[in-house]
Amino acid sequence: MSDPAPAFRTARPPGRLRRAVDPYVAALLGTVLLATLLPATGRGAVAAGTAADLAIGLLFFLYGARLSTREAVHGLRQWKLHLLTGASTFVLFPLLGLAAGGLVPFLLTDRLHTGLLFLCVVPSTVQSSIALTSTARGNVPAAICAGTYSSLFGMAATPLLAAWLIGSSLSFSAAGLASIATHLLLPFLAGQFLRPWAGGFLTRHKKPLGLLDRASILLVVYTAFSKGMAQGVWQQVTPTRLLALLLLAAGLLGTALVTTSLAARRLGFSREDRVTIVFCGSNKSLATGLPMAAVLFGGAAGPVILPLMLYHQLQLMVCAVIAARWSRQPRSAPAVPEPPLRLAARPAGEEPSA
Repeated sequence: MSDPAPAFRTARPPGRLRRAVDPYVAALLGTVLLATLLPATGRGAVAAGTAADLAIGLLFFLYGARLSTREAVHGLRQWKLHLLTGASTFVLFPLLGLAAGGLVPFLLTDRLHTGLLFLCVVPSTVQSSIALTSTARGNVPAAICAGTYSSLFGMAATPLLAAWLIGSSLSFSAAGLASIATHLLLPFLAGQFLRPWAGGFLTRHKKPLGLLDRASILLVVYTAFSKGMAQGVWQQVTPTRLLALLLLAAGLLGTALVTTSLAARRLGFSREDRVTIVFCGSNKSLATGLPMAAVLFGGAAGPVILPLMLYHQLQLMVCAVIAARWSRQPRSAPAVPEPPLRLAARPAGEEPSA
């Protein structure tokens, strides 16, 4: 599969990855502060909730319209790579999240642990994984497919794993499944269906639509924390627990980075594929996770999305440093076939040596 993103060929870290704090994460934190000081109430809360529901539908419509089905199918040739990244995203992380349950109620509240478990079942990111893989001179086409497959699988796996691991906190029911289908799956399928007609428009207006994506997610965060203020969200998150949450997020990231690196090396993947596996297997999608949390948890989503926001900033800072370091390493040397064995010329009548 040809690389659809030539800009990712450079070994220089993209500007947004070189910054200590991603401006988008700063905007998210500013949105949380705004919701803390000026939460939506009364009719404003109803209007904000309706707008957030529409924004979530728009987000998943755009996700579906942007997905190239042909490229996704073509990428199945590297199924071993995608299987390993999927195992990290949807098996390793949930197991680590369950293990963190031992810290409740000493360092984490039940609601913060719920947020940690939700972080662990969110699919991998696409854009950050591609940028990091390109910076580290990894297999960019494989990163595109790995992120795509993770997002597609996460449409079903994330809600089901959340229901299994979190249980009663979700009040998962037929109504919950209908809400997921209405807000997430149907817009996504509509985007896929309209892709032949909408694809050109999306390509021509990629930058403004990207800003619309981010504005929609900021609206989701504002609505979630506005509802959380009515429930006393900041009484549940003390500075000690926030620090514990940050350390746990760092532990999750470190464990995922080391585990995927060792597994990829043990299984004999090339250097370029190992780079892809490490970044795609350790990153979590903020863009997909926040709308999903809003649908699954409703008014209780405020403290639940904190672990994901913290983890997202950590993964950007840590993985940017790793990618810059790996960019200075040599690429894998292509395998050179052994020359065919030939007998040396010898005088007539001489027998070959044993």
